[in-house]
Amino acid sequence: MTQPLPATPGTAATHPDPYPFYADLVAHRPFGHDSDSGLWVAAGASAVSAVLADPACRVRPPTEPVPCGILGTPAGEVFGELVRMTDGAPQIRRKQVLLAALHTITEERVVALAAEQAGSATDWTDLQFGVPVRVVAALLGLAGDVPGEAARLIGEFVRCIPASATAGDQAAAAAAATRLRDLLGPYVRAGSGGLTGELVRLAARDDRPQSAPLLANVIGLLSQTYDATAGLIGNTLLAPARHGPPDDLPAFVAEVARHDAPIQNTRRFVATATTIAGHEVPAGSAILLLLAAANRDPAANPDPHAFRPGRADPRVFTFGQGAHRCPGRAMAAAITLGVTATVTGTPSHEGYRPSPNARIPVLKGQFG
Repeated sequence: MTQPLPATPGTAATHPDPYPFYADLVAHRPFGHDSDSGLWVAAGASAVSAVLADPACRVRPPTEPVPCGILGTPAGEVFGELVRMTDGAPQIRRKQVLLAALHTITEERVVALAAEQAGSATDWTDLQFGVPVRVVAALLGLAGDVPGEAARLIGEFVRCIPASATAGDQAAAAAAATRLRDLLGPYVRAGSGGLTGELVRLAARDDRPQSAPLLANVIGLLSQTYDATAGLIGNTLLAPARHGPPDDLPAFVAEVARHDAPIQNTRRFVATATTIAGHEVPAGSAILLLLAAANRDPAANPDPHAFRPGRADPRVFTFGQGAHRCPGRAMAAAITLGVTATVTGTPSHEGYRPSPNARIPVLKGQFG
């Protein structure tokens, strides 16, 4: 039975099949204003690229760099330091330190850690959400019971990030941020061991040793692992039933990230009036970027609706571009490789977890 199309661009991420809707937008309205939501919507690859490259388009509203509901709380203090949620020179410098530290981690190590953690996962939810956070925690040098507790707390902290966060979500995130700072602060202050030690060393080398931004972005590494990797794992585990078993698992995972993106959209906020795709966009506007639609734009990827691992030079918007391109893209793929190669069960799914921007299937079936 044909599924009805999503009601709005903002509800497409969890629709059973949003891709015909996206294709229609790409073909007929690659960029335009949606009067119902009040948002500008970028669906075409060219428009999405233009927004991501435009310095007038910021990751947060200029008048609200930290969501009002968490302003002045521990969650707000962490949020305000995250490289993924800030713009400007400090963000660029901190991201350079983060990227340099991540480059010291080999794919082989991440795959091995993911396989090890997948072998002890308790159920599908733990496999999707717990395993990635525990892998990053291990890479950070966290020990004992800390990785497990960090995984639980990150699930609470990320509740404050979506624009749809409720007062209850924000209160839970504030409590989690307090505990995360208590839990992870000693590792940052000690400055030794694992990726945490490398971050501290690189920050000190560049004369930027402040512990608050470092601690916030250690929390940020854990939180960035959460939804995107959970979605990539889930969509990859479901893909063989739809497209056949993989011949080349790395290429298979890469094509899942394009074809059924775990992060379907993101937003940008216009600080000063700008022109996008021939449209004058006023200051104060909000733009919804349909990354998953751009992935399937034929101008970016020929025959875009075909699932074709091993595409030559695919354009993948799932993890962003430019200054805010996700630094954890390679890590998410490596974790998914380790998990997928280890899991023996074949899941089905019952829809997608409620989310304004992530496509995370609720897996079911025998686990093991």
